[in-house]
Amino acid sequence: MIDLKFLRENADVVRQSQLTRGANPDLVDELIAADEARRIAIKAADELKSEQNAFGKKIGQATPEERPALLQGSNELKAKVKAAEEARKAAEATVTDLQMQIDNVVEGAPAGGEDDFVVLEHVGEPSSFDFEPKDHLDLGLSLGLIDMDRGAKVGGARFYYLTGDGAFLQLGMLTLAAQKAKAAGFTLMIPPVLVRPEVMSGTGFLGAHSDEIYYLERDDLYLVGTSEVALAGYHQDEIIDLSQGPVKYAGWSSCFRREAGSYGKDTRGILRVHQFDKLEMFVYCKPEDAAAQHQALLDMERDMLKAVEVPYRIIDVAGGDLGSSAARKFDTEAWIPTQQTYRELTSTSNCTTFQARRLRTRYRDENGKAQVAATLNGTLATTRWLVAILENNQQADGSVIVPEALRPFVGKDVLEPIK
Repeated sequence: MIDLKFLRENADVVRQSQLTRGANPDLVDELIAADEARRIAIKAADELKSEQNAFGKKIGQATPEERPALLQGSNELKAKVKAAEEARKAAEATVTDLQMQIDNVVEGAPAGGEDDFVVLEHVGEPSSFDFEPKDHLDLGLSLGLIDMDRGAKVGGARFYYLTGDGAFLQLGMLTLAAQKAKAAGFTLMIPPVLVRPEVMSGTGFLGAHSDEIYYLERDDLYLVGTSEVALAGYHQDEIIDLSQGPVKYAGWSSCFRREAGSYGKDTRGILRVHQFDKLEMFVYCKPEDAAAQHQALLDMERDMLKAVEVPYRIIDVAGGDLGSSAARKFDTEAWIPTQQTYRELTSTSNCTTFQARRLRTRYRDENGKAQVAATLNGTLATTRWLVAILENNQQADGSVIVPEALRPFVGKDVLEPIK
C-alpha cells in the first residue's frame, strides 16, 4: 500500500512509476482527490462532535424550562453527527480502495514489459556437449528420478512424483539452502501453506494475478504460491525490534500455483507445475537498509547457484513485469541446454514498505516512534532447479554428475541410468 504522505509530496514520481509499470497513472489523481475529500470529511465530523460535546454541557447547565428546546436541538445535531461519521467512513473506504489499486513505486527498474529486462551479469559459460543432450524429463525417467505419468494419474496434468535419488536430490538441495541461510543469520521456519484472505491480500497477491492462486471457498483460505506470504503475515499487527539489525527468516514449504493462462506452456517435465517445494528468504528491515539487504539476498542466491554448479545470468526485471508489491526485482536464470536459452530459477524483490503498511508491521526508530518496516524476499532453492542441475551435468552415457555440494545428501557422485 502506497504511503499517502509520499503520494502528496511526490505525485509525479508515483505517476511515472505507474507509466513504467504500464499501469493507469490516472489512479494517482483519483487518490489525491479522494484523500482531500477524506480529510475534509474528517474535519467536518470532528467539528460536529465538538459542537455536540459543547451542546451537551449547555443542556446540563440549562433550566428545566430551557431543556426541552435544547434536547430537540441535540437530537438534530446527533443526526448530523451520525451523517458526518458515515460520510467520513465512506471517504476513508474510497481512499483505501484506491490505495490498494496502486502498485508499489518502482525504484530503479527499467521501463517496459516481460522482454525489456536488462542483463546485469553472466556467470559461467553455457554448457556445450559433443553428443545430443537429453532434456531433464528424459534424464529423470532413465535415472529413475521423476514419474510424470503416475503424477498425472493421481493429481492430473502438471503433477509429478520425485522418486528415489530424485527425492534425495531435492531434499539435499533444500537442506543445503537451509544450512546456508542459517549460517547467514536466518531463522529457519516451516510455515502454514494455507493463509487467510487478509494475509494474501496484504502481500499483494490478490491483484491482477489472483487467478493463479488456489482458493478453498468452504474455508475462506488460500494455498500459498510462496512461503513469502506466511512469513509476511508472521508479524502482522506487530511492532518488531530492529534495533539489532534486520530480522531474517527462511521458510521451507510446499507451494501451489494454478498456472492459469499458461495452457500449452512448458507442459513437459517439471519446469512449470502446480506443486513444488521452495526455500524462501524473507527480511524485515528499516527502509533505509532495504537496498543493501536486496543486494545481500542476491549474493545469497549467487552462492547457492555456485554450489549447484549451473551457468546462469542475472537480470534487472522491467517495471511492467514486476509484481504489484515489488519496487525492484532481480531474477537469476540458468542456462537450459536443450532449450538453448536461460530460464528463471530465482527472484529477489525489494518490497520497501508496501507489504508492511498493508499488514501494519512496524518498528520503533531511535526516538521510540513507530515506523513502517520494509520487507524483502528471495528464493534460495526450489524444485525447478533440478531441471538445470540435470541438464547441465549430464554425460554422454546418460549419467549425471551430482554437484559436489549435494553428494553428502544424495549419497552418490554419479546418477546412473536404471538397467
